[in-house]
Amino acid sequence: MPLIRRIPKRGFNNTRHATEYIPVNVGALQRFDDGVRVDEVALRSIGLVNGSGDGIKVLAQGELTKKLTIVARAFSAAARSKIEAAGGRCELVQD
Repeated sequence: MPLIRRIPKRGFNNTRHATEYIPVNVGALQRFDDGVRVDEVALRSIGLVNGSGDGIKVLAQGELTKKLTIVARAFSAAARSKIEAAGGRCELVQD
């Protein structure tokens, strides 16, 4: 059997170092009242976010018609444009 097949195959695995976001869709944020500041604590209190992760990422599925200030770790480009088109603001969490 060739040497390359006898040697154990090991190497770098990124799963230990990867950032794992908790996804929240823009359509789910429609539950909040107009003009409210939405952060991780508010999302956990109404049950939109469960479990542990490195932060919240807002994704663009759904429509948003309310003016909200959303605080999250990351935003998709389409979600950011939908939030700003509705008159809201996107704030990034700084750690």
